[in-house]
Amino acid sequence: MILIVDALNKHQYTDILDQMFRLRARVFGERLGWSVEIKNGRERDRFDDLDPVYFIGLDEQDRVISCVRGLQTTGPHMLADVFCDILGGEPPLRSPNIWEATRFCVDTDRLKRKGEVNGASKATCEMMIASIEYLRDAGITDAIAVVDPIFDRVMRRVGNGAYDYLGKTTPMGKVRAMAGLLDCTDERIARLRDYAGIDYDVLVDETALLQRLAEKADKAGKPAVPSGTLAQYFIEQLDAAQDTDELEATLALADVVLGKSKPAREPEAFVDHVSLPEL
Repeated sequence: MILIVDALNKHQYTDILDQMFRLRARVFGERLGWSVEIKNGRERDRFDDLDPVYFIGLDEQDRVISCVRGLQTTGPHMLADVFCDILGGEPPLRSPNIWEATRFCVDTDRLKRKGEVNGASKATCEMMIASIEYLRDAGITDAIAVVDPIFDRVMRRVGNGAYDYLGKTTPMGKVRAMAGLLDCTDERIARLRDYAGIDYDVLVDETALLQRLAEKADKAGKPAVPSGTLAQYFIEQLDAAQDTDELEATLALADVVLGKSKPAREPEAFVDHVSLPEL
């Protein structure tokens, strides 16, 4: 099943995101040999600081088995700023209706260890379905997928092949990289679902997932949500408040969100920290 993580809910899934960055390190750094930065066993880059959308595949134990990252093309993105050799001097596509999909990977080693012969194929198709459905529902017409030629063939085989390509195929680590254009249409989704025999909602039940994560955290003696991170977020929001209405709204939200966890500072301390402009 697929979990969608963005700027609004990422504080709830810090462990899952950590697993995702570790998976990316194993796939892109070790297996594919791409020139990526790995620190403490995790692969991150500057685009992860732009609050992208992550599509994260989970197995029955809520462990990460696949992922892909979605970025808008109107700002910095990999094809424009990292894989620009693919374009051969041509300007990158920039449009609010076109997103970029990168860092697509599946933990094939884990799935093989579990004895799931068709697990990688199912995980791949669920990921493709979830990401395209998300983009379609957001009004995105096309996605640019930066992949290697082997995965490009996989995409064509499952009914998710590119309808066109940008630039040229370029050496990248142990493999080569290419950029394909995918239309985010009902027809593409139907082809994928028909190939994989998937007629169910591929998105995870977040309410149930959060309950399971909270129970696991409780057993391990850890807070389900890192309160220090949330507290810092609310401090920043209070700093940005422009009037008393915004201040009161932020304090009310902090009280709701932090109600079951102990904040780094009590709400009253937030008020002392904030310097509102004169009204």
